[in-house]
Amino acid sequence: MREHPRAALDAESVREAYRRWAGVYDAVFGGVSALARKRAVAAVNRLPGSRVLEVGVGTGLALPLYAPDKRVAGIDLSREMLEVARKRVAAERLSRVLGLVEMDAESMAFEDASFDIAVAMFTASVVPDAHRLFAEMRRVVRPGGHLLFVNHFAAERGLRWWVERTMAPLSRVLGWHPDFMLRDLLPQDMQPVSIEPCFPAGLFTLVQVRNGA
Repeated sequence: MREHPRAALDAESVREAYRRWAGVYDAVFGGVSALARKRAVAAVNRLPGSRVLEVGVGTGLALPLYAPDKRVAGIDLSREMLEVARKRVAAERLSRVLGLVEMDAESMAFEDASFDIAVAMFTASVVPDAHRLFAEMRRVVRPGGHLLFVNHFAAERGLRWWVERTMAPLSRVLGWHPDFMLRDLLPQDMQPVSIEPCFPAGLFTLVQVRNGA
């Protein structure tokens, strides 16, 4: 159980945080998150279905990694991050990317069952309500499709536990919850298909869920 109240995030605080991060995000976070990102996209590429939604596409670091037969749409709440992603798509001529749209992941404009796969990389701990994010991703993915999440999940004990909980009150400034837990994302009755640690050991985890029929 948490020993402190969680600092509330809202859409505007997230926008403001990533307005600051947009210009330096790739340099600051791109390297440490690279292997986990590659692992997530490799998992997407192995799955059946071509219609892929990347939720929280950010600066588009993952976009060049998708297989040529995938058709990818990306959404993000940050206009500044999307501007960087669009430049990447144009510079690398990524024809597999069908569109990048400014959109709230907790209230998507897509119709039900619009995608075969939805993937959120380093996004679940950013949104104000991860349970709503999960519900929306389930809605827009067809029955039998797949939901994937790569994220940092808080430690249960030790030095990292202490650091994460010490940083938690700074959530609004950072733009994410350092004390984010897997139970903050998945419903209690949800059983993932797989939970895999990613390098660096313990820092990121890949979670895969099969969408219920």
